[in-house]
Amino acid sequence: MQDAQSPIAFLRSPHAIRQRADAVLAAGLRGELGHFRVELAALDRVVERVARVTRRRYPERRVPLPSRLDRLRLGGHDRLAPIRAGHDPDERARVLFEIAIISILLGAGAGPRWRYRERSTGIEIGRTEGLALASFQAYVDGLFSNDPRAPMRADADALDALDPLRFARALEVRADNPMEGLAGRTELMSQVGSAMRAASHFFAEPRLGRLFDAMKARASHAATGRPTIPARRMLSMVLETFSPIWPSRHSVMGVSVGDVWPHPAAGGSGPSGGLVPFHTFSQWIVCSLIGVLEEAGIEVTEIAELPGMTEYRTCGLFVDEGVIVPLHDEVTKVAHDVGNEIIVEWRALSLALLGRLGPPLQLALAMDAPLPAVSIIEGGTWTAGREAARERRADGSPPILARTDGTVF
Repeated sequence: MQDAQSPIAFLRSPHAIRQRADAVLAAGLRGELGHFRVELAALDRVVERVARVTRRRYPERRVPLPSRLDRLRLGGHDRLAPIRAGHDPDERARVLFEIAIISILLGAGAGPRWRYRERSTGIEIGRTEGLALASFQAYVDGLFSNDPRAPMRADADALDALDPLRFARALEVRADNPMEGLAGRTELMSQVGSAMRAASHFFAEPRLGRLFDAMKARASHAATGRPTIPARRMLSMVLETFSPIWPSRHSVMGVSVGDVWPHPAAGGSGPSGGLVPFHTFSQWIVCSLIGVLEEAGIEVTEIAELPGMTEYRTCGLFVDEGVIVPLHDEVTKVAHDVGNEIIVEWRALSLALLGRLGPPLQLALAMDAPLPAVSIIEGGTWTAGREAARERRADGSPPILARTDGTVF
């Protein structure tokens, strides 16, 4: 497949994500990695735990895709109900696109000390759920809109001028409520406006919700007459739009490639050789937008092609259950930059192992077909990983610590 694509297109494909992660796993099974060994026999423990969690969370075995919008039902409050009731269908989709994308871009781990208190409900919570509530309220309050008459929009002018102090206040960040990666999140949001302007072929105006219009326009019509779009096309559009916003780490042929990292076991040749793509945030965006498109009457196909996301709960689960075993003390004793070979190796192994869970989970759950990797996370490895972490560490932290800038984990 690589020969038929440019190196950039290859690194943005689901095939490349799987292929390079599988190459790292193959090296691990041969005992050739520098930081971990792989104990495949322990994978049964992961299957058992994930199956148990999935049965509890989804007793009917109808496991949805992971979506940041689902976090907005926390505490039994459907915060999106007024939005769904108050707009015409296309504008509703644009607003939901914006809420989902902003939530994901701001959704990397905030650290164990940060908490958010929701004004309307009094709910106080941290981590992923707290970030979802905080980003939603900031959006509703008009933080990302340059038009006071239309607070619920995210446009380039407002994002260009995003004030760091106002942003910190919206997220309730204080000296006694610190958030990891705040500066990285602020910089990330400030880059989104210029990215929209650069991708003017997707944005009829530099407003984030116009990505819905671009996907709608690029949907093809099936024999039934219903518009359809494959998940890989969505991923390609998301990557083309948002790759420029990520901090400059690696470039290929002069193009910043985003969540793509070098590893000696990655394989490949030419400009993309030795690189492992993950595109975790971009896959989260795609998964969260699929439901919005389907609400708007657009069918998303070939979802099983998405390889899954390397979020730290799923990655931590494989370590805590003894499938991915550290080879030396440095792995778990100190925190690592996200580009450190230890973190890249951990993420690649976790992604490849996630791809092996489908058939045994299908058997354990008595399902007619394997779950897509992204639904396994929802079903799921995310909750199982959080529970395993809490069993083993008082603060529920992952077994391996990454110093996050708010743009990867």
